[in-house]
Amino acid sequence: MTSTSTVGAPGDEFADMFAAAGLPGLAPATERTRGRGPHRYIRLTSARIIDGTGAPPWGPADLIVENGRIVALAKTGRAKLPDTTRPEDVLEIDCSGKFLTPGLIDCHAHIGAPFHAKNGPQPSADYIYKLWLGHGVTTVRETGCFNGLSWTLRQKAAAEEHRIDAPRILAYAPFPATTDYVKSLHTPEQASAWILDVKTAGADGVKFFGAPPALMKAALEQCAHVGLRSCCHHAQLAVGRMNPLQTAGWGLTSTEHSYGLPETLLESQTLQSFPTDYDYGDEYLRFSAAGQTFVQAARPGSEKWETVLGRFLESRHTFVPTFNVYDANRDLMRTRRADWHERFTDPTLWAYFQPQRGGHGAYWYRWSTTNEIEWRETFRLWMRFVNDYKNLGGRIAVGSDSGFMFQTYGFGYVRELELLQEAGFTPLEVLRSATAWGAELLGIEQDTGILEIGKRADILIHRNNPLNDFKLLYGTGAMRLNDSTKSVDWDRSLETVIKGGLIYDPAELLADVAEMVSAAKQGA
Repeated sequence: MTSTSTVGAPGDEFADMFAAAGLPGLAPATERTRGRGPHRYIRLTSARIIDGTGAPPWGPADLIVENGRIVALAKTGRAKLPDTTRPEDVLEIDCSGKFLTPGLIDCHAHIGAPFHAKNGPQPSADYIYKLWLGHGVTTVRETGCFNGLSWTLRQKAAAEEHRIDAPRILAYAPFPATTDYVKSLHTPEQASAWILDVKTAGADGVKFFGAPPALMKAALEQCAHVGLRSCCHHAQLAVGRMNPLQTAGWGLTSTEHSYGLPETLLESQTLQSFPTDYDYGDEYLRFSAAGQTFVQAARPGSEKWETVLGRFLESRHTFVPTFNVYDANRDLMRTRRADWHERFTDPTLWAYFQPQRGGHGAYWYRWSTTNEIEWRETFRLWMRFVNDYKNLGGRIAVGSDSGFMFQTYGFGYVRELELLQEAGFTPLEVLRSATAWGAELLGIEQDTGILEIGKRADILIHRNNPLNDFKLLYGTGAMRLNDSTKSVDWDRSLETVIKGGLIYDPAELLADVAEMVSAAKQGA
């Protein structure tokens, strides 16, 4: 397997760097093996509607799709097909007793990562896409395009044209001016020119990891000028000169994870206090110290806390917390023993998750009880900040960052829904973050994100109300006692995934994934 990037092409710099280090990208998906349609008309009848706007369930209602778009949504019996419609052009789906929601949006996703290749051949993109679709994720923001922007754009086109089984893909090119990865830009003029180049190449946005402030400011100004959205993982090597309050003021669209956020809340100091033996290149020290930053910051409800919240709100900034990818930090045993790993986690991915020197996010070689206690307190404070921001009117979107720290694609996304509820979101608020607010963040709210006439037919059919328990969205289902048989059942709510009018059976998608994993284990 070799890199498919074009050496020197804008947006492909990271892929070229990984390929030069002998870490190639993963194999692209090349064909569609699942999914029915697209159909000219789909009529969903007698459903309960949870539209993604925050409105409570209502119904029963009928929803009609024509050529991949919602053209009617009304109480049962009132949504009509054109009089000239032929019966053979209509697929009827009885949704009596079932619930419809919009397709889910993953605002922080990676289609694999070359890091994984050091442990063996990566699973193909098909493995990742089917896990996403099998969990109801119909749109992803690829935050980094580690396989190359050009590679990602080809996969985006194939997904849009229904040539592969994949969610809709938005490609965010990685900004090549970071200290610990690629540093090929050195002046504001170069930064602005690069933004223009990736816009011309077809990027939907830009992913930053931090950069010299003058370069990042120039790049963000150019993003605003050419209509590109942006996100940033505020890496510790850059946050001393530029924290999220500054970048939000410069027009950054969203902050990813929690890095840099506690630094905006420091009161008695301006920088985090690091252990004396700290080295950012040691993954254990990097992530253990990250669990100590919030406890050095202002307390919830304090004047500083409220001021920082207000300043972010003024900037109309969005946060994508990705709580789930740090979940193992507060309970490693629980996360690594999750129900799905045996059947659905690819063996190369599993090998990468294990403790290893130099493996990004594989820092478990020294993880301790103290580390977990510190991270539990970090989660408490971080979740309070995120929930307070939402309550003030700020936008929070759902991202998973799966593929690291024992988080498997699709499953990590559902875990994020659970963790937002733990943070204080009501189930309706969680679903709004996963649908309408995700679409608004990505700038596609006119096209998807809610169930409304004119929107794309990105629709999930649930056997029962998913708001009752997000565990029912896991591909494994949720463990339940069957009192009739005195045995354990694994109940699941997601029955059908409709992506742009194409109809998928999640059970079939997940069966394909399980077969891929089994074959990979036998091959290993």
